[in-house]
Amino acid sequence: MRENVQAPPLEVSDWLNTKDDLSLSALKGKVVVIHAFQIFCPACVCHATPQAKKIHEQFKGQPLQLIGLHTVFEHHDVMNKAALETFIHEYGISFPVAIDKPSKKNSLPMTMKKYQLRGTPSLLAIDQYGKLVINHFGQISDMQIGQILGHLLADID
Repeated sequence: MRENVQAPPLEVSDWLNTKDDLSLSALKGKVVVIHAFQIFCPACVCHATPQAKKIHEQFKGQPLQLIGLHTVFEHHDVMNKAALETFIHEYGISFPVAIDKPSKKNSLPMTMKKYQLRGTPSLLAIDQYGKLVINHFGQISDMQIGQILGHLLADID
């Protein structure tokens, strides 16, 4: 997916860690960071999830919304909602987590397909206008994402 295009809506089958469903259109005016992960992905567990927790803590009180996106494209039977709830509890995740809506046509979930994610972990950043500015597959350094988010927050009207 090209950057600087309007971010498509999330296709979510369920939400955890939030009373209300979140939508990108309702979050306009804020920077949105989406941490796409799977609970059995080693790079997600070792690097990306701890980084997402740091982002959540570091930018608390600022116009930034972090969303976890559990996007399962393999081992569907064992990466269910109950396993995800256990993972969230065990890893102390307090930010909202969306469960990517499964596709009836193939094994790629709907949001993963819409954003053309290549796998997990992936990090998406959406600016205050709803434009996708980062679609990064794999690890990204804390310094690099901190700089990007700092610039996006500084640009908020």
